[in-house]
Amino acid sequence: MRGRGAVSNAAGRYERHARVLVDDGWDDGWRDGDDAPPPLRTEVIAEAARTIITRNQSPDISFDRSINPYRGCEHGCIYCYARPTHAWIGMSPGADFESRLFAKPNAAALLAKELSAPGYVPKTIALGTNTDPYQPVEKKLRITRAILEVLRDFKNPVGIVTKSPLVLRDADILGEMAQMGLARVAVSVTTLDRKLARTMEPRAGTPARRLETIKALSSVGIPTHVMFAPVIPALNDDEMESVLAAAKDVGARSAGYVMLRLPLEIKDLFREWLEVNRPDSARHVMSLIRQMRGGKDYDAQWHTRMRGTWPYAQMIARRFHMAVKRLDLNKDLAALRTNLFKPPPRLGDQLALF
Repeated sequence: MRGRGAVSNAAGRYERHARVLVDDGWDDGWRDGDDAPPPLRTEVIAEAARTIITRNQSPDISFDRSINPYRGCEHGCIYCYARPTHAWIGMSPGADFESRLFAKPNAAALLAKELSAPGYVPKTIALGTNTDPYQPVEKKLRITRAILEVLRDFKNPVGIVTKSPLVLRDADILGEMAQMGLARVAVSVTTLDRKLARTMEPRAGTPARRLETIKALSSVGIPTHVMFAPVIPALNDDEMESVLAAAKDVGARSAGYVMLRLPLEIKDLFREWLEVNRPDSARHVMSLIRQMRGGKDYDAQWHTRMRGTWPYAQMIARRFHMAVKRLDLNKDLAALRTNLFKPPPRLGDQLALF
């Protein structure tokens, strides 16, 4: 499938029937000389969401609430831990996840309503924790921008994670919020190898564009973080220090990393991808993954699922901390402010006496 990350489109874990794609030789009308099927087109489906802020009680992540403007992600990153969520709606975590997207056009209105609730306690809202809020469809739909406008009006802090240079479109809002201590942006840079990025993250911004994004955000005073995630053994792990150094050179103030996670259907999708794109090293990659996951493809235990265990994972952690110290990253990281939160006045509200 041209321009897509997944090699297959197998049914999700809740489906009663499995589908297998077989070429019987009869449908040759689409062939153009290289035996390639036509490009898979992206379909966007409007979702009438009832709520927009998702809350969690996970003890090993730094936020308790988040917003995802979209389900599915056109970036097509083969390792994306959000892929299994498409099985909840009867679709495949494979090609469906990156080509059949759900958008929430009423997100901003729902957010304003939820922030206005009498019992709401302001905390940082993480934007794009499951799927990228700046994937290609955002350029037209502008749902993420509408959400940021609401957060700015309420002065509620926001943290963004993205791979897309499209975040620069909203630098006006983010810059205004950053001046008040209300915004920061994390840019994910998985590799500096453009060819590997093209294969592994087919519709995300190129590595060079992501570094340019960090530079542009930092230049206007927006605190910018670099995420080296995921760390994939024998595939991109040797680039950790070079990615962090490149990000530091263009203005990143802080850094983080996450080891590759392969829950549910992702383990099969990733293994398929390796067999097609890295056949010579596929067995070695999977062997190292199991070495840091207690002999399994994945271990979902709290506090270790993001970092792994055993010597290989310990080596990665040591390398990361040494690189951060050498580059003088992760110092003086101020928390985003929550004491400025205030619902904006609405039509018909009584004015204050003083």
